[in-house]
Amino acid sequence: MKKLFILLLVLFCGMQASAQVKKAKAKEPLPQKEMALQLYSIRTIFNAGNYAETHEKIFKQLKQFGYTGVEAASYKDGKFYGVTPEQYKADLAAAGLESMSSHTSHRLSAEELSSGKFEKSMQWWKEAVKAHKAAGLKYIVTPSDHFPKSMAEAKVLCEYHNAIGKLCKENGIKYGYHSHSFEYQKIEGTDQIWYDYFIQNTNPDYVFFQMDVYWCVMAQMSPVEYYKKYPGRFTCLHIKDKYELGQSGMLGFDAIFKAYKISGMKDFVVELERTDGSIDIMEGVKRSATYLRKSKFVKPSYRNL
Repeated sequence: MKKLFILLLVLFCGMQASAQVKKAKAKEPLPQKEMALQLYSIRTIFNAGNYAETHEKIFKQLKQFGYTGVEAASYKDGKFYGVTPEQYKADLAAAGLESMSSHTSHRLSAEELSSGKFEKSMQWWKEAVKAHKAAGLKYIVTPSDHFPKSMAEAKVLCEYHNAIGKLCKENGIKYGYHSHSFEYQKIEGTDQIWYDYFIQNTNPDYVFFQMDVYWCVMAQMSPVEYYKKYPGRFTCLHIKDKYELGQSGMLGFDAIFKAYKISGMKDFVVELERTDGSIDIMEGVKRSATYLRKSKFVKPSYRNL
């Protein structure tokens, strides 16, 4: 009887210890990882019109979710979300967030595109780069541009982006182009895929490519195969799914992240276009951060690797 009692006591203690370990693990905070959010994701609740009323709350929430920086989507006339570059940077710093990147664009006019002379647009960029430098940004990324109607236009566009990239480099900023799915189409009347020509005819010292991995897959292309084709050209990626990250099962995020050495990735930005309607966008943003923080294939940082 005594032996049975001791056995039961040992089993009980073991169960208690196991429960305590599980409870302790449940309370362990998720690992911190460097990741930014594209603020376009929350455009319906956070924009230049309500920046003053919402930025403190929104930035605080993003920090709590685990984001370490942001990518802006509201540069206009020397300001970000309606405030000066210095104020925008300070507001982010107050929340412990990095002013990492901005989606900013200025398309060539029809005359500039046809003539190949774009001095007027470069004057615009000179002022824009000053503002971005004042905001402490690491990257400027053009979110979209013309799809060339001819090889002549393709050549001009490459020259234009090289010129922007050169200007950015002279000011200590890296310049990139963000892709969707249309860039993977062939230029009319040719067998040349525009994205390939674009990469091949821009200077790696001046232009990197911010591949949006979701749109690459939607174009029926492989992100990893493009990394292998153009190693080192994808300095900063857009990590996106149909809704919140990991929701669709369509993208091999493990393979995408494991190929960081080939891609050249040093930073990545999370973007949500929308949710499926069952949750609000901030919950989607939160779940995406949690997915990445829980994923063992995502490293804490890629900047010094």
